[in-house]
Amino acid sequence: MTVQQAGVGGEALEVWIDQDLCTGDGICAQYAPEVFELDIDGLAYVKGPDDELLQAAGATTPVPLPLLTDVVDSARECPGECIHVRRVSDKVEVFGPDAE
Repeated sequence: MTVQQAGVGGEALEVWIDQDLCTGDGICAQYAPEVFELDIDGLAYVKGPDDELLQAAGATTPVPLPLLTDVVDSARECPGECIHVRRVSDKVEVFGPDAE
């Protein structure tokens, strides 16, 4: 699936990080600092719309459409393969290690 296909029709997407696989490289925070941040434990987390770090396991945050390409690039470039982007409607992963 391409980034354009994912954004067609304004399909709502969300992203989450599997901290058990995170290598702490920080590539995600470089690509999309509005969505990802490294915490003091050296691992990456997603941030909520209010810029709050979401540290609960499996916490998700909406992917803002203007940042979709940056978030997808983060998932593709992540050495830990721990970034998952999925549709909100059916929870199907569209980018990341479990994408079809």
